[in-house]
Amino acid sequence: MKVLHINIADTAGGAARAACRLNRGLHRAGVDSKMLVQFKRSDNRTVAGRTSNMGKGLARMRISLDHLPKLFYKKKTDRQFHLQWLPDRTLRRAVRMRPDIIHLHWICRGFINIKSLAGIDIPVVWTLHDMWPFTGGCHFSEACRRFEASCGACHQLGSGNARDLSSWTLGRKHIHFNLKNMTLIAPSRWMSNQARHSALFKNVSIQNIPNGIDTGMFRPIDRHTARELLHLPRNKKLILAGSLGGTADPRKGFQYLGRALRHFSATDIGEDAELVVIGASEPADSTGFNIKTTRLGTMKDDISLALAYSAADLFVAPSTQDNLPNMVMEALSCGTPCLAFDIGGMPDMVRHKKNGYLAEPLDAPGLADGMAYLLESGERLKEMGRRARLKVEREFDSMEIAKRHIGLYENIIKKRA
Repeated sequence: MKVLHINIADTAGGAARAACRLNRGLHRAGVDSKMLVQFKRSDNRTVAGRTSNMGKGLARMRISLDHLPKLFYKKKTDRQFHLQWLPDRTLRRAVRMRPDIIHLHWICRGFINIKSLAGIDIPVVWTLHDMWPFTGGCHFSEACRRFEASCGACHQLGSGNARDLSSWTLGRKHIHFNLKNMTLIAPSRWMSNQARHSALFKNVSIQNIPNGIDTGMFRPIDRHTARELLHLPRNKKLILAGSLGGTADPRKGFQYLGRALRHFSATDIGEDAELVVIGASEPADSTGFNIKTTRLGTMKDDISLALAYSAADLFVAPSTQDNLPNMVMEALSCGTPCLAFDIGGMPDMVRHKKNGYLAEPLDAPGLADGMAYLLESGERLKEMGRRARLKVEREFDSMEIAKRHIGLYENIIKKRA
């Protein structure tokens, strides 16, 4: 069986990391699995992508060109919004590689034209890493439910026109997506529900298979050792968070984390805690947190990430809308309890007061309460860490996830025979 994964890149971004992990898992299970990408940054021989400087330059140019029609919308937000209208040859190249299954992942940023999906006869599997495949261009709809009908009057475009770019884009998907040849995978139950309520995918087969993780790479490391290697204090309560630089995107929840930290820093437990941030960007108003903050910078390798997770007492992910974020799964796999809002795919990974804490959506004081609950008892925190690791081993190990994909692929091929 030959499987070809298609994603915009092989290393950058959550979808890329998930696709690469699946590709490796399938290889380890004996499947002939390869990736086709627009931006190749690794030396992985199973990944094909542009390597010349000219090719890379043209790929970057496509990103800008794809956005040109949005320039007519002066009130648009800065959220990710893709039209995918540029001509491309990616899927033609994919067909020439003669796979038994084409597995799509994240195909935006000018990578694949919506129209290109019309003529593929090879079975297509598509993992819904976000909502874009069934919306008029946005990747997360926030409170908008227009994708359940026809989009239009898109608030992310700042549009009041029912026949705007979002309506046009969703209409193109209705025309060109070969839904009879397509099987969808939703990593979270929440994403399954969103897709099933969409106008586009309401009658399409949707499988709920989570992303997998290498539990051998992301594993608990002695906390004192991890802190010593990262030059972090040994006797403080450490709260770990991802990069907070994306303050313009409300979906990342920066504003709620900031409020929660200000609440928490005023408590007795908060006086003994510090914040550790993975990522290069500095929050605009981090001085208002009233809590000491250490920035570890961008971590591009899994070993460094595993050290950071293991060094922390808890990991906080304050997103207001999310699918099945890799960082939460990685932290749990390292035995670190997680704190998040009870939204999206978070409940698939975090069990309230079992391996972490789920606050009421958008409740910043609730996040602060979660910090206090998780940090007030060392023994309870240790037991939660054990449960966190056990849940990942049972439900998200990359080899088990690869086997579930193989079963799906085999079933699709069998039906086509």
